[in-house]
Amino acid sequence: MAEVFKLGIAANNNQPIKEVNSIEVLANKGIVGDRHFHDFNDPYNQLSLIESENIDEYNIRFGLNIPYIDFRRNVVTKDIQLNDLIGKKLKIGNVELEVIDLCRPCRHLTEMLEQKNILKEFMRKGGVRCQILSSSKINVGDKIEIINI
Repeated sequence: MAEVFKLGIAANNNQPIKEVNSIEVLANKGIVGDRHFHDFNDPYNQLSLIESENIDEYNIRFGLNIPYIDFRRNVVTKDIQLNDLIGKKLKIGNVELEVIDLCRPCRHLTEMLEQKNILKEFMRKGGVRCQILSSSKINVGDKIEIINI
């Protein structure tokens, strides 16, 4: 069953992501305490997810051991293929989300990880962006379910 594997936030831009066990999310605003939290927030900046399996594959392929959280996404998932979920609604714990777009890697991630091939390797493996539809907490270990197929 799909679940939350890791969680992370950063209070300010260009800061390392801090691994946490729980995050509080507010509908249409983002994650409380995160750099992208705003009233009337752009849905593209509210919450991001990435598959742990994509990070594992990258680390194995290139003989690296980059921590999951360093890939700068808020939620690291296990056992779910995220790319297939664009336009679908998910429930993580008690939080409802809508998956709105792929989360493509950026030059900033390349610089933070000091890996020149990140843009190429994660073009379709960099996770997804989600709009937060309901407020609650998300915890490590929460189940992820698709609520409309």
